[in-house]
Amino acid sequence: MGWLWWLGGAMLLGVLEMFSLDLIFLMLASGALVGAGANALGAPLPVQIIAAAVASLLMLFALRPFLLRQLRARTALVETNSAALVGRAAVVVAPTDLTGGRVKLAGEVWSARTADERSTFPAGAEVRVARIDGATAVVEPVERRTNGDDRPVDAA
Repeated sequence: MGWLWWLGGAMLLGVLEMFSLDLIFLMLASGALVGAGANALGAPLPVQIIAAAVASLLMLFALRPFLLRQLRARTALVETNSAALVGRAAVVVAPTDLTGGRVKLAGEVWSARTADERSTFPAGAEVRVARIDGATAVVEPVERRTNGDDRPVDAA
């Protein structure tokens, strides 16, 4: 009857894994399944706990890194939140220099400042986001590529 407790714990850990998607709870659930197996074989409780702990640690440190490498190799990393804004173009809506200013970035107006003290941008200038510091976009000039006759080439 004790194996049902182990199985219930494994199921609970499996549900928690669905929310975290980090493969940690899945490794712990596999340890709980080993504990259930030890109970089914008639092992005493201390042996069941040790078996579950050893199996969980083996899974965490041996299998999980391999699985994460395989997952990351197959799935492209998608930046979210402010990290997704770095490198994007913005339009200056209030003159911007090292002390401050405003830019329109991704449909929103952000406080901004320049990346170096020499740069200043008038309203209407196009800039590129170098990084995000808190709620401030740090901007730099957009480098325009040309096709040989000084006409700008639109970036793809």
